[in-house]
Amino acid sequence: MEWENQTVLLEFFLKGLSGYPRLELLFFVLILIMYVFILLGNGALLLISTLDSHLHTPMYFFLGKLSFLDICYTATSIPSTLVSFLSERKTISFSGCAVQMFLGLAMGTTECVLLGVMAFDHYVAICNPLRYPIIMSKNSYVPMATGPWFAGIVNSAVQTVFVVQLPFCRNNVINHFSCEILAAMKLACADISGNEFIMLVVTTLFTLMPLLLIVISYSLFISSILKVHSSEWRSKAFSTCLAHLTVVIIFYGTILFMYMKPKSKETLDSNDLDATDKLISMFYGVMTPMVNPLIYSLRNKNVKESVKLLLMKRFISK
Repeated sequence: MEWENQTVLLEFFLKGLSGYPRLELLFFVLILIMYVFILLGNGALLLISTLDSHLHTPMYFFLGKLSFLDICYTATSIPSTLVSFLSERKTISFSGCAVQMFLGLAMGTTECVLLGVMAFDHYVAICNPLRYPIIMSKNSYVPMATGPWFAGIVNSAVQTVFVVQLPFCRNNVINHFSCEILAAMKLACADISGNEFIMLVVTTLFTLMPLLLIVISYSLFISSILKVHSSEWRSKAFSTCLAHLTVVIIFYGTILFMYMKPKSKETLDSNDLDATDKLISMFYGVMTPMVNPLIYSLRNKNVKESVKLLLMKRFISK
């Protein structure tokens, strides 16, 4: 009987903002504009960090990987969400939902770990500038950039396998814009406490541990800034630090709210809470990739100079 329950379900219905056509149109326009900015900003940063040899350093190598990751991460959910806003049939196949779940979770986990690695890079650059070329050699920073991808893929594969093996016999309506793993788990007609425990463990490992590394790195970073006598340099350093921490708060704050808050039987069936989760998930999935290029790089003097140089070369070549 359990096997039959699992095989009967062939597709999911993504509820999203069904029943609110005006809101759907409004969110379609807003998200489309944001998505264009995401592609342009991250695409430009990725292109610049690749073409300009002056930016072939560990810091810009990580920034380029972050931009590539943000493009991939948003591509797993935003295009399908935009289509669903304009479509009357808001369905996705069971296999398509599993793929979207795997890719979204893999990219999200990868970004959590990568932000921690980038914080360590900033710490070494500021607090140990003389040893920076040795600590952050190519033999070091390439594996450090590859590790987050490995962690993300392994974590996502394990969690996705556990979820797709659950019996879905209650209904097929996912109260979300996409196949988000928590929203899909709520549909299972089985005890999901084991899945929630696994999610709590991996969230602690891949979210709180990188967050702890970020807190320690920036604490030491700020401590070093306070020792500098130049008020101008200290002001610029604090401005950069505050901007980076803004991204960290937005990114990690929404993750912790979504995946580590306590859940009871009543809250699992609460439509109000689901609506809150959906909006926060959208905010987390769109805002962070959009502001990353602005916060991390497009306000950076070296990046601006590289843009001018590449545009001048392009203009002269014509």
